[in-house]
Amino acid sequence: MTATLAITERRGQGTWPSLQLSEWKDTLDTVHRWVQMVGKTRLALAPPLNHWWHVTLYLTARGLTTSPMPYGVRSFEVDLDFIDHNLLIRTNEGATRALALVPRTVADFYREYTGMLDSLGFRIKLRPIPSEVEDTAPFDQDRRHAAYDPDYMSRCWKILSRTTRVLEQFRGRFLGKCSPVHFFWGAFDLACTRFSGRSAPPHPGGVPNLPDWAVREAYSHECMSAGWWPGGGPVPEPSFYAYSYPEPAGYAEAAVQPEAAYYHPELREFILPYEAVRSAPNPERILLQFFQTTYEAGATLGNWDRKSLERPQE
Repeated sequence: MTATLAITERRGQGTWPSLQLSEWKDTLDTVHRWVQMVGKTRLALAPPLNHWWHVTLYLTARGLTTSPMPYGVRSFEVDLDFIDHNLLIRTNEGATRALALVPRTVADFYREYTGMLDSLGFRIKLRPIPSEVEDTAPFDQDRRHAAYDPDYMSRCWKILSRTTRVLEQFRGRFLGKCSPVHFFWGAFDLACTRFSGRSAPPHPGGVPNLPDWAVREAYSHECMSAGWWPGGGPVPEPSFYAYSYPEPAGYAEAAVQPEAAYYHPELREFILPYEAVRSAPNPERILLQFFQTTYEAGATLGNWDRKSLERPQE
């Protein structure tokens, strides 16, 4: 274990804030749509990259960012700051626009956001329909979602930040093809994905409001993914997750750690409740244990070439 991670562990659960989905769901539903507008900007501009890696957002010291995006000979980035609670657009020419993150409807946010882009000369056509959610009211017509609680959004960002640190350590143990630790705005989840190097059977699709062809691009090759998301549907609490595609025989019955982890038959994923991590004496240790044991189960049962894919552990 690295010295940095060991120091973090000694600080205990105070570094992992409480976050109950029922207490901030209205804020989550609103921010989810705001973040999708930012993500769709990157989708419109970034050069294609395998498995849709070009559309993701990344953690910063203050929130989330698109990273620089090309627009002709110019470039710009969009940042979501969850400390001062602002959306910032900054160009390589020095121009800046800011939009306060305060309670406002999705429709108003969309109008102001696209207006800021236009004022900077960025004429970008965004599909104003949210992805991977059941309520697909167009952004420019959505006046139902209008909540923003800065405290809960800061808590969410702190969880994303701390999870990123553990996922980065987990990622460093793998020598094969592996995604960055990145944020998918469609499902509002933080993820890191490892690949065996072999192609995968076509994914059956069926993700709500996401074309099957898009899902098949994401899962074109054998992979195992792990991360965090705020919960929803059959899992009404923030949770860490891990899954394998395709799922090898016996995966659901595999013994994984810690004891609070379980296999969810509907999601076909291993789930570790966030509260089990937050309340543990050493949150980072048991979270890394979860990521590692679920990977080992899938890689062993799936006959991955673990000797060549894994970095020897000291």
